[in-house]
Order: sequence, then C-alpha cells, then structure tokens
Amino acid sequence: MPHAESDLSRPLRLLGLAAFASAASMRWCDALLPVLSDEFSVTAGAIAYGVMQLVYGPLGDRLGKYTVVSFAVLACTVGAMGSALAPGLGWLTLARVVNGAAAAGVIPLAMAWVGDNVPYERRQPVLARLMGSMVLGVIAGQWLSGLFADTLGWRYGFVGVALLFAATAVAMRVAARAGDSTPADPADAPPDAAAAGVSNLERMRRVVRDRRARLILATTAVEGGCAFSAMAFAPSHLHARFGIAVSSAGAILALYGAGGYLYSRSVHWLLARMGPLAMARAGGLLAGLSWLLFALAPGWVWTLPLCLGSGMGFYMIHNTLQTQATQMSPGQRGTAVSLFAFALFSGQSAGTGIASLFVDALSTGAVLAACGMGLVLLGFVVAKIDVVADPAARPAP
Repeated sequence: MPHAESDLSRPLRLLGLAAFASAASMRWCDALLPVLSDEFSVTAGAIAYGVMQLVYGPLGDRLGKYTVVSFAVLACTVGAMGSALAPGLGWLTLARVVNGAAAAGVIPLAMAWVGDNVPYERRQPVLARLMGSMVLGVIAGQWLSGLFADTLGWRYGFVGVALLFAATAVAMRVAARAGDSTPADPADAPPDAAAAGVSNLERMRRVVRDRRARLILATTAVEGGCAFSAMAFAPSHLHARFGIAVSSAGAILALYGAGGYLYSRSVHWLLARMGPLAMARAGGLLAGLSWLLFALAPGWVWTLPLCLGSGMGFYMIHNTLQTQATQMSPGQRGTAVSLFAFALFSGQSAGTGIASLFVDALSTGAVLAACGMGLVLLGFVVAKIDVVADPAARPAP
C-alpha cells in the first residue's frame, strides 16, 4: 500500500545509508589489489553477490523486505569485521564471500520496498535518490580504501566499514520496532506475495510468465553486458592509446560514477521536461555516443567529459529500467527485483567475457564503439516497454 512520501523519509534515509554501505563494501578491495595481491577474493565476493539474489527476493516477499535488509546489513558487519581480522588469504576470501552474500540482500530489496510504498508515478525519483546513495558508496569505497591503505593500514578500513554497517543495522532495527518501517512489510503487500505455501521457484515462475517481465529482464542483461564491458576495457584503452598509467585511467573512469550522481540530483528536472520514456531514449543516445566518441578521441583530455556523459546516460536508462522492474510483478515484487539484479549481474559477467574475445581479435576501441551502439539501441527498446501502474488493467500477455 503506497504511503505519503513524508511518512517514508526516515526509512528511506536508512535504506539509502544501507545502500551506500553495501556499495562501498563491494568496491572496497578495488584499490587494495596491489596491497593484498588478492584479485580472487574480489571475484569470490562478486559471485556470491550475484548468486544470492535468487535467495533474497523470495525471502523478502515472505518475511518483509525492510526486515530482511536490516538483517542483511547486520550480516555485512560480520563480513567486514572478518576481513579486518583475517590472518591470511584464505580467511580474507571467506570473509569477502560472506560480505558479498550478505550485501546482495540490500539494494534490490530496498528497491522493492520503495515499489511497495511509493506510487508508480512518483517512484522513479525516489529510486534515483536511492541509486545516488549507491553511486556515492561506490566512489567512497574506491577512494577511502586506498586512503586507509596508505595511512592507517587496510585493516582499519574494514573496521570502519564494519562500524558503519553495525550503526546502520541498529538504526534500522530501532526504526522497525518503533513502527517507522511502514506497514507494507509484508501484510500490506499485494495478496499473492503474502500467500502461504508458495515456493521460491513458483514465485520466480510467476514473474517470468509475463512477457513484459521477460523483456525487461532480457533488456537488463544486455544493458549490463554493454555498459559494464565498456567500463571494464576503458582503462586498458586509455593506457594502450595514450600511454596513461592504469591507476590514472581508473581515476578518469571515476567520472562515470560522478555522471550517475549528477543524474540522481537532476532527475526531477529531467522527468518534468522529458518524461521517463523520452529520457530513456536520450540516455541511450548520451551513453552510446559518449562511448563511441571515447573510442575515437584524439587525446585523453577529451575522455573526461565523455566519461561523465556515459555515466549520466547509463543511469538515465538504468533508472527507467529499475522503475519498470519494480512493477513487473507486484505480487512478488521482492522476487521480481532480485531477478532484475541477477539479470544485470549475469549480463555483466557474460558481456565482459565475450568482449574480451573481441579485444584480443580486434581492439579495445572496437569493443567500446560496439558497446556504445548497443546502448543507443537499448535506449529505444526501453522506451518501448509497456509498463502501467496497475498490471491488472493491462491485457493478459
């Protein structure tokens, strides 16, 4: 049952803080690879994050999304503190797996909670603010982890993350006990989600039976492949074409996240002037042309605004898809949004693997250009997806 936004300010702030901490923790090892020599631990945590999406969605539909998020944040505390105390590589890898598995329950279920409580026509700006918290978490995780490694030591960085998780978990549980998490969790959810005896697999089947849901999930997978493949090979392109150090190339790519945050702060203005569907088309054009020009840029200075533009354009598309995903199957919204996150993760993994083959056969520039053209087309596809506020009002697929 949707609520007035003024009633949601406290839980939304706490969910935003949880999203910030979750995103920061998942990127915390990025700057530590030279210190830890531990690329595997990052990969293990990311795999756990992707696979656990299939668990958390149905769990959120059964137990309540806000409740599950709060306990997932508490579990993240264990993973972060375990990373700080790890005596060796094996224990650190295990702690990162715990952190990734726990963090998987935060952002998708926070999105689904927004879907339960905010009417569809007002939902996109709220999701954009949540996404802005996530983007800030990514930027902070990449920057602060390196700062801790160079000053106090990398273990203290993980202690700081653990304390942030612990404080967030306590605040969320206090809010839940005070009734501030709103009653849409789970008794006020649509009847299908609260029905007893529905298996997790059946919840997933209910989602993917709908043609529009299948289209959204497939589009999301392609989006993940195009966008994250471009991001993955952009530093290598800068290094190979302009001789820039890989670390400096990574710093340039941070402007991608800045573009996403810029979008989250301007979403009201953009929606008022374009509407969500035209904005998706514009986002595809902005992201796609930015990557195409990035591939052709005559000097590295040109790539600075192009990184910013590609990030803003991507989030213009992605936020529209997020909003559509929260309406795929309101009866099992947690499951639906977790499948959306799993599709994005799967597309990212498959896309970067495929792109690496073409990098070897062609060049990084060719891959960036192909990803750019894919994003242009994707923006038009997203704008064609028929999603309405009341799924019962549309004809059966």
